[in-house]
Amino acid sequence: MEGRCTCGEIRYRLTEAPLFVHCCHCTWCQRETGSAFALNAMIETAHVELLAGTPEGVVIPSASGKGQEILRCPRCRVAVWSHYAGAGRAVAFVRVGTLDDPGRCPPDIHIFTSTRLPWVTLDERVPVLPEYYSRKAHWPEASLRRWQALKEQAGS
Repeated sequence: MEGRCTCGEIRYRLTEAPLFVHCCHCTWCQRETGSAFALNAMIETAHVELLAGTPEGVVIPSASGKGQEILRCPRCRVAVWSHYAGAGRAVAFVRVGTLDDPGRCPPDIHIFTSTRLPWVTLDERVPVLPEYYSRKAHWPEASLRRWQALKEQAGS
């Protein structure tokens, strides 16, 4: 899968399938995106290949208090992915809307739906949780193995 910012200065390719796709309905994501939710495909940063340009990192506050770094196009300022404190730069939260074919990355889960906007209707075939979730309970086995390998790599 490939993606880009609006002006095309930043182009990237995902060299593996995402680990998991979050549709986050928290008020922080609503404010950050200016929309009802954020749709992020989690993937190892090593599997995000830059094809053109250099995104600029901007650190902003987050609900955890640990902040997040948003990688934006330096020209059009579109956010293409983020890094959160929990996994640091090892995991990228790619903005699904920046993919050339975002329909290939539907949400695997809806989280923080306790603050979901009341007019958003959710697909009942996808897990809906009022807050966060347990990886072991929701991630596919292959993604859990990749996550474990990433943690082991970080520990070495």
